[in-house]
Amino acid sequence: MDRLKIAVVGAGAVGGLLAWRLAQAGHAVSIIARGEHLRAIQASGLRLIEGADETIGERGVPNRIAIAATADPGDSTTTGGVQDLVVTGLKAHALPAVLSALGPMLGPATRVIPALNGVPFWYFDGPATLRTVDPEGLAASSLAPGRVIGCVVHLAAEVVAPGVIRHTGGRRLIFGEALAGTDLPTDARWSVHQVVETFRSAGFAAEHSSDIRRDVWTKLIGNLSFNPVAAITGLRMDALCADPEICALLRLLIDEGKAVAAALGVPLQIDADARIEMARGLGGARISTLQDFEAHRQPELGALVGAVIELADRHGVSVPMLRQVYTLAVARARALGLPGY
Repeated sequence: MDRLKIAVVGAGAVGGLLAWRLAQAGHAVSIIARGEHLRAIQASGLRLIEGADETIGERGVPNRIAIAATADPGDSTTTGGVQDLVVTGLKAHALPAVLSALGPMLGPATRVIPALNGVPFWYFDGPATLRTVDPEGLAASSLAPGRVIGCVVHLAAEVVAPGVIRHTGGRRLIFGEALAGTDLPTDARWSVHQVVETFRSAGFAAEHSSDIRRDVWTKLIGNLSFNPVAAITGLRMDALCADPEICALLRLLIDEGKAVAAALGVPLQIDADARIEMARGLGGARISTLQDFEAHRQPELGALVGAVIELADRHGVSVPMLRQVYTLAVARARALGLPGY
């Protein structure tokens, strides 16, 4: 496997986990971060905790790695300039402003991999955008269509202290071409196959999808149900899955999400109970939206739930339970004074 230059922009919970494992696999990784997290990484490196083990990463590997880190994507002294891959670990609402600043990292063959939840900014093949995801179309216009590789993340992690990531469950990453069109010669850009092999070598269960939008919706019907309910109740994944009444609500939300997906031409074969079982595999993970509520950060309710309601309105799909849960989650965010609400 070639040693690649990889920049991870937004090395929080998921981004930090990706950065640590890619660096451990021998790639030239740099991190774009900010605040106390950035300062801790610059001073002491990035530390990974696997599950409850506080002393080692995995198989006895030291769990603190020195990784180049900066707040500025244009800081070529730190990042090394043009990258082979740029991975973003940012929430959907933070992406538009950041994507437009990636220019110094992008060469003719560079691929950009947004590892994010919700309806992604690249979803539509053309200029169409969603107000709840990319209100000014800035994200969609910041990158040439052929640069983007879609990524669906089925793992859980959290930042437990500045410079410290805990991996709490899952290793699955799904990659696929975001758009059919491209302005990069096929033989000059990193392929999805190469990306899959790169992440497999770093310890992830990476897959190559021929229909990344179907995989987006398979993940999204879990996010649009579990995430707002976790934020409202304060419960972790295992507690949500263990409560019969909550599971009944989750089924209604999942079925409404499936109806919206079908209206967009993406019928999903997985039923609500099977999707709940997928989530059960993450154990006691603290869902990302719950983490945001507890840490007083801006949650991505718009991309996870609001976007699905926006699509439902466009296509005439009735989603009453989604509307009610979204209303409650937004009201809770406002009551807590969360940024963006």
